[in-house]
Amino acid sequence: MHCPFCRHPDSRVVDSRTTEDGSSIRRRRECPECGKRFSTVETASLSVVKRNGLVESFSRDKVMSGVRKACQGRPVSEDDLAVLAHRVEESIRAQGQAEIDATDIGLAILPPLRELDEIAYLRFASVYQAFETLEDFEAAITLLRGDD
Repeated sequence: MHCPFCRHPDSRVVDSRTTEDGSSIRRRRECPECGKRFSTVETASLSVVKRNGLVESFSRDKVMSGVRKACQGRPVSEDDLAVLAHRVEESIRAQGQAEIDATDIGLAILPPLRELDEIAYLRFASVYQAFETLEDFEAAITLLRGDD
């Protein structure tokens, strides 16, 4: 780890603590060259395997962007979308895998989106689950009504 003050290529770890949510480690470091201290935060990387086989880093912004389209015209705020994206990331990280299929991300989005807004849920599910007929919508609505 390079020192952000003098760019010395090494540092000494003075203290390590996990963050409150347990998803990352905060390390307090000291530069042996200039003596200044600084902090770093380490998180495990999470990769997404897309349908075409490409692998890219997980992005909360992409989750929010996809859900934002389903929420268009609905009473859903940007803060609501940020919380949903955070919940999705937490549920994916809880699976303990370094790589996850894009399909599994879509599945992880459905439950919190349903809690947030049922119309947005139906919109997202209709695209994600490729509804082709009115019967597909009716079945989804029946499931929504049955679980209430």
